[in-house]
Amino acid sequence: MRVTRDLDLAEECAQDAFARALTSWPADGIPARPGAWLTTVARRRALDVLRREAALRRALPLLVVDEAVDPPEPAVDGEVISDDRLRLMFTCAHPALNPDARVALTLRLLCGLTTAEIAKAFLVAEPTMAARLTRAKKKIALARIPYRVPGAAQLPERLDAVLTVVHLLFTVGHTAPSGPNLVRADLVERALDLARMLRQLLPDDPEVAGLLALVELTHARRTTRTDGTGRLLLLEEQDRLRWDHAAIAGAVPLVREALRARSAEGPGRFALQAAIAAVHAEAPSYAETDWREIVALYGVLLERWPSPVVALNRAVAVGLASGPEAGLAALDPLGSEPALATYAYLPAARADFLRRLGRYDEAATAYAEAALLTDNDVEQAYLRSRYEEVRAAGAG
Repeated sequence: MRVTRDLDLAEECAQDAFARALTSWPADGIPARPGAWLTTVARRRALDVLRREAALRRALPLLVVDEAVDPPEPAVDGEVISDDRLRLMFTCAHPALNPDARVALTLRLLCGLTTAEIAKAFLVAEPTMAARLTRAKKKIALARIPYRVPGAAQLPERLDAVLTVVHLLFTVGHTAPSGPNLVRADLVERALDLARMLRQLLPDDPEVAGLLALVELTHARRTTRTDGTGRLLLLEEQDRLRWDHAAIAGAVPLVREALRARSAEGPGRFALQAAIAAVHAEAPSYAETDWREIVALYGVLLERWPSPVVALNRAVAVGLASGPEAGLAALDPLGSEPALATYAYLPAARADFLRRLGRYDEAATAYAEAALLTDNDVEQAYLRSRYEEVRAAGAG
């Protein structure tokens, strides 16, 4: 991008480099520095394209004259952000783009997510997300947004987008949208690394502390989310003795730090989500979970960050605090929420409450719907087993 100043051309040149590697490396061997090889090939390809375009412009009549554009400012010393990936994320989080576009573009270009995976994370259709990405690229080209690493003074205005990227990267890795495995370990590890580096870069920011606490507390349950056969285990079934208690002990002080930070708006969304994760992590058992506190925290989060997913999570907490009838009542208004129309966790939550109430036929229908809406094999297997269970109970 620094060479081409055009995202589409930059992507094409990078893809050409990978294509050449696939043909030349098997014959010539993998180079000692594969990254440098790819970068060099891509840069040479970009320079060739730019030279041809310049020659074409000189040869053709000048029909349209661009308005004069000031030359780009010199790049800020990259040592402000030492890690290449983090530097690129802050670079992509340009304030001229709307927040969703910044996040989606960064996930697509830098984090290895497909357009379909990003669309699921945003609860939109894949064509809708593809159009958003295209518009963001056009905005960069038309507005002549420069490729420039931000300095320390520019980090705060870009931080929320970067935090959101890291959180979504972790979320997609924690429960893969599709495929045979529940977890994509590569994405989870990348998100953890980035969250820890953000903490080193901005040690006094409460939302950075909140994000790091959130991912550490959630990741602490990693070894107990499936059994030896790969079957999904819900929170109530997990062996808490096998949770990573060292990680929990290190993350809880970060939650307190994030919640204590003074702000006119109150605690941020990552601090509040971390607080909810901490309530789960510190409960001696599932039965002793303080669901009323969780409901209250979700209520504050919903005011701070209105989201259909937060509303769904709060409704589930209401059902666990006050009974399945209350949970169903809290879920009912969400049935008309367009963003949740294809979200598997809504019918799955309804199914669980219906099962607890002994309304097995309705539960079976809801479990079947949820199974159709997820492409993750582990989740599908769990939902289908529940479907068979409640169908048998209804027949009995």
